[in-house]
Amino acid sequence: MAERCVAHLDMDAFYVSVELRRRPELRGRPVIVAGTGPRAVVTTASYEARRFGVGSAMPAVRARRLCPQGVFLAPDFTYYRDASAEVMTCVRDAAEAVEVVGLDEAYLDLTGLPAPRAAMRRLALRIEQSTSLGCSIGIGPNKLVAKVASDAEKPRGFVVLSREQACQRFGASGCALVPGIGPKTAERLRALGIDTLAALAAAPNARLASSFGPRLAAELQQRSRFEDDTPVSEERKVISESRELTFDEDIRDLPRLETVLGALVDRLCAALVVQQRCGRTIGIKVRLDDFSTHTRARTLAEAVSSADQVGPVALELLRRFAPPRPVRLLGVRVAGLEGSAAADEQLKLVL
Repeated sequence: MAERCVAHLDMDAFYVSVELRRRPELRGRPVIVAGTGPRAVVTTASYEARRFGVGSAMPAVRARRLCPQGVFLAPDFTYYRDASAEVMTCVRDAAEAVEVVGLDEAYLDLTGLPAPRAAMRRLALRIEQSTSLGCSIGIGPNKLVAKVASDAEKPRGFVVLSREQACQRFGASGCALVPGIGPKTAERLRALGIDTLAALAAAPNARLASSFGPRLAAELQQRSRFEDDTPVSEERKVISESRELTFDEDIRDLPRLETVLGALVDRLCAALVVQQRCGRTIGIKVRLDDFSTHTRARTLAEAVSSADQVGPVALELLRRFAPPRPVRLLGVRVAGLEGSAAADEQLKLVL
């Protein structure tokens, strides 16, 4: 049996790069794609802008302070989707099994493919020639190694690593480098004196299990060792759908929040009905003015999808939480979706 081989392709600063195709005069300048509202965030930034400390998900107001000479562009997602379709046409021609992740990433199963490195070099060249966009590619024995490798030498990186080489190269890196270990988990690990992936891999399992539970402890150590048997799958399962809204001004008034929540529920459930999907877990998300984020959820005995079923549960969750501070963001979610798959990817529409 051929040794497993997986590639991860990640477009470089995708939204900015797509913008530069139609605005070539901006090449070499710090370009930032961000919304225009008072609560807008940065979608992505050119590498020139990143030198000033600008990064994705940063408040646009802060980005303007860090890089006042930057060129700020409003996002054009229709244009980005069209560009993504061009890229993914090239990607799907390069391998039989392709898993598209969002607009600018994809995994390719190269197992059994003759000269996989040469094939990926050709793919990168074809994408650049046909779309004028650059990408970075990582190749490894599993998706986890490939993903981290693709990000190691951006832009236009090309990194091939075995699992053992990945452990050696990234052992001194922080735990959050690895997908699946988020900032909060990394903080908890640091509190235990575990600052690096190598330290996490070498930590006594019992010590981790006492803090994270045996199942999560084992998963964390597997990730720190770059162990991953997740297949490259063309199926994208919709497991949840949500609607959320960030307010231009914080809201303290509970009746007003309830009105907003009702509108979010209506929009969410309208989509679920169209998709012929329903779910048993209903949740809310509340971000306060101090940027703390709180979630509350309830799992029902039966799956639901209509507003008159989801709304009362979401409303009760909000009232029980009773936000102690002004609210910056409010959201509602239905999870554990089942039913006919009308959509091919998880949707999260921000109003």
